[in-house]
Amino acid sequence: MIILAATPIGNLKDASTRLVETLGTVGIVASEDTRVTQRLLAGLGVENRPRLIALHDHNERDRSAELVELARETDVLVLSDAGMPTVSDPGFHLVEAAAAAGVGVTVLPGPSAVVTALAVSGLPTDRFTFEGFLPRKHGERTAAFRALAGERRTMVFFESPNRLAAALADLAAVLGDDRRVAVCRELTKMFEEVRRGTAAELAEWAAEGVRGEICIVVAGAPETVADLDSAVAQVLSLVAAGSRLKEAAGEVAEATGLGRRDLYQAALAARVTPAEVPPARP
Repeated sequence: MIILAATPIGNLKDASTRLVETLGTVGIVASEDTRVTQRLLAGLGVENRPRLIALHDHNERDRSAELVELARETDVLVLSDAGMPTVSDPGFHLVEAAAAAGVGVTVLPGPSAVVTALAVSGLPTDRFTFEGFLPRKHGERTAAFRALAGERRTMVFFESPNRLAAALADLAAVLGDDRRVAVCRELTKMFEEVRRGTAAELAEWAAEGVRGEICIVVAGAPETVADLDSAVAQVLSLVAAGSRLKEAAGEVAEATGLGRRDLYQAALAARVTPAEVPPARP
């Protein structure tokens, strides 16, 4: 059996009883960093010393087959450095291989930086999307924000403290200075901090320098009542620039919330000039 286990994201007291019990009896642990696992065992007072196998981004595809075969005979506990394996951490390819091979997979639930940040952000939690780590480069990062410009769900990102100010500046430039944002720093740790404000306000704050583990939570795009005539003009502008009518209608529909079919039909009608209308029969 493959056992995915969530580990504390900062406070060791968040370790579940099931995690401690399993660490105390399991024979094999596949972990993102075996040194972190050794510290976890010591910090939780676990005397068991299981076989530790490194499972990280660079070797997961190669190691998965071996671990799946081991899991046919005994339990294999899978740990990331913090939080839930497979969520921006190693584990997905292993689970995929286990499922394909008919080997069982189960979970010991627990801490997650994603839902913890979402819960304390003060932003809507009924619908959200996790976008992982933002691209490192400015151009790729702004392109990522542009692709999410019409996203109405709350968005959660991971980011390095060294790139936080630049990321927030790009966010403000693409999604708007007044987009609501929460920066969650050092969650569950001694110096936990949650900063809430507009993208522009938090970009200015972060420019002074920020340290620690960072989650960024961003409000979704506000719902607007789009003007059909304006939207049709946008479609025709895209068509004039070389887009196909169907593709242009779809792009504008996604950005405005208007119906794709309605936009297509309205734009099609708008393209028919009087000279193109066939003469009426006598």
